[in-house]
Amino acid sequence: MPKYKILIATSSFGDYDSAPLAHLRDQGYEVALNPFKRTLKSQEIVQLAQGCMGILAGTEPYTSDIFEQLPALRVISRCGAGLDTVDVQAADKKGIAVFSTPYGPTQSVAELTVGMVMSLIRGVQTSCARMRRGSWKKDMGYLLSELPMGIIGLGRIGKTVAEILKRLGASVSGCDQQPDTVWAAQNGIGLKERDQILKTNRVICLHISYDQKTRHFLDSKAMSMMMPGSFVINTSRGGLVDEGALVQALTSGHLAGAALDVFEQEPYQGPLKDLDNVILTPHIGSYARAGRIKMETEAANNLITALNA
Repeated sequence: MPKYKILIATSSFGDYDSAPLAHLRDQGYEVALNPFKRTLKSQEIVQLAQGCMGILAGTEPYTSDIFEQLPALRVISRCGAGLDTVDVQAADKKGIAVFSTPYGPTQSVAELTVGMVMSLIRGVQTSCARMRRGSWKKDMGYLLSELPMGIIGLGRIGKTVAEILKRLGASVSGCDQQPDTVWAAQNGIGLKERDQILKTNRVICLHISYDQKTRHFLDSKAMSMMMPGSFVINTSRGGLVDEGALVQALTSGHLAGAALDVFEQEPYQGPLKDLDNVILTPHIGSYARAGRIKMETEAANNLITALNA
């Protein structure tokens, strides 16, 4: 007899290293997998997780309504840093323990962010799009040291992005609700208020959490504060950027480019797809092999530890 039944809701768990999945099975768990290989919808979660005491979660939503329909559920172990898709208060009322893997994706998301910065300021995506249409046109780009960089949100990922950019010769400033003044001084990072970050930097990277207070954090008003010819990078959470306002700012020429790995509705099917000066990736921030395996291992261990307690 299996010890417990669990659902692995993420779409690619074990695809790059089978060890975390094998570990769960070796521990005696009956494992149900996501058969759709995409983000699950609410009713699909309910159907697949019937009788499950644990869920190894991705970015799909976990609401009080879902908890009501899963009376056996005891643990949600998120494979990722954020918990914005989990109603933690509702889970607590139901006695459901919730865990995440806050350290696993740090380096992979930070490196993707820096890669996007470098691609944007050199116009790599624009040149690539033109060449595919048969155009041989060269635009002049920028060195990292030419453009001041602003980091909004100096948690683990924001700090790592800032440190990498500094090592590459960039001038970096940032803001945070609880700024680490010691770290900032040690790394030569200027601390400013949010509006000053927007007004004084040509590259803005978002690394804050998402909730109703931060929805459309970067809206048309915030974008209007930014310097003409600025760039926006969001590898944090969809919904932080007002995508309609971003399209307008890009097509008007006020902003020079943007890079988004996360979107308000995923998969994304909106008008940003039609703009050459935009980099779009399908929420791949944690999809670097070593980082992904680390996250999956930690998420599996969190689930095992909680269910065995």
